[in-house]
Amino acid sequence: MSDVRYWIGFNLVPRIGPVRVMALLSYFGDLERAWSADAASLRAAGLPQDALEQLLYHRSRLNLDAELAKVVDQGVTVHTLDSPDYPRMLKDIDYPPPVLYVRGDLLPADDWAVAIVGTRRATTYGKEVARQMAAGLAENGITVVSGLALGIDGVAHRTALEAGGRTIAVLGCGLDMVYPDRHRELAHQIVQSGALVSDYPLGTRPDAGNFPPRNRIISGLSLGTLVVEADMKSGALITLQFALDQGRETFAIPGSIHSRLSAGTNAMIRRGEAKLVTRLEDILEELNLTMVPQQSEVRAMVPETPIEQTLLSCITHEPLHLDEIVRRSGLPTATVSSTLCMMELKGMVRRVDNTSYVLAH
Repeated sequence: MSDVRYWIGFNLVPRIGPVRVMALLSYFGDLERAWSADAASLRAAGLPQDALEQLLYHRSRLNLDAELAKVVDQGVTVHTLDSPDYPRMLKDIDYPPPVLYVRGDLLPADDWAVAIVGTRRATTYGKEVARQMAAGLAENGITVVSGLALGIDGVAHRTALEAGGRTIAVLGCGLDMVYPDRHRELAHQIVQSGALVSDYPLGTRPDAGNFPPRNRIISGLSLGTLVVEADMKSGALITLQFALDQGRETFAIPGSIHSRLSAGTNAMIRRGEAKLVTRLEDILEELNLTMVPQQSEVRAMVPETPIEQTLLSCITHEPLHLDEIVRRSGLPTATVSSTLCMMELKGMVRRVDNTSYVLAH
């Protein structure tokens, strides 16, 4: 695992995002070498001139020890792409954020997460539906992910907490500030039973341009995304589009044909881009989340084993026959069969017939 200071350093340099960080990591082997590399080596690694100039300028002025101290002083932890505690669901998307700033705790249980998003100008109908869905998810041991905005987001976070569940808020600014300000107390409560997350460095203000990109993290942390209310230009539909691009499940609550705030959700349903949801079970059944509390308990009691990791590398989202899993893994049939039974109890794989398996999520 590379020194976290260099991950923070590159995250502070404009024009160097996930694609360029991964290119540097691939070329140099670690980010410490990339940080101290000369201009010729950086060009050879594929860094274009504008990004190169930014890096040379900022690294001569940044004190990485001081930057790390700021993070520690704020009670923030840093999860990097090469660290074992980086969220597994998020790591699976294309070009995940290299650095996540976290206040609170991200837990293995957060692998079972569903995003609830929607308009800031929610109607009574939208708020009530968001409450029902968030409460039902939390009561089933599923983490609720959203963006801490006014309206549907705030209702989803607050309801998950009231139901005794976990919730994650993804911010479009640094974690040393809370936006909107009226959700400051809510943010404090979320830290106690979940986490505030951002890929923006400390000190980043909540600029309007920050929010659409952060939506990819909301969907990336989640098995599926539910939009409750959204007009045709709502940012919630951007989150839904990210979910589609990431191969995650998408859901929408239908609304009145006379309501502008349901125009976006109704359109997504009509185009087949989101599954219609009229009850919580529509989500639980589609995502195979009907047994999460039991699966979570089994996972806690029986940690993941090297054999399970081997089988996970063999199984995909396409049905794979037991004999083929045995062939790919090189393990005895009896070992594979018994391990798959335990993995099914943990919610890691799903049996689609008597002899074929797929990844559960």
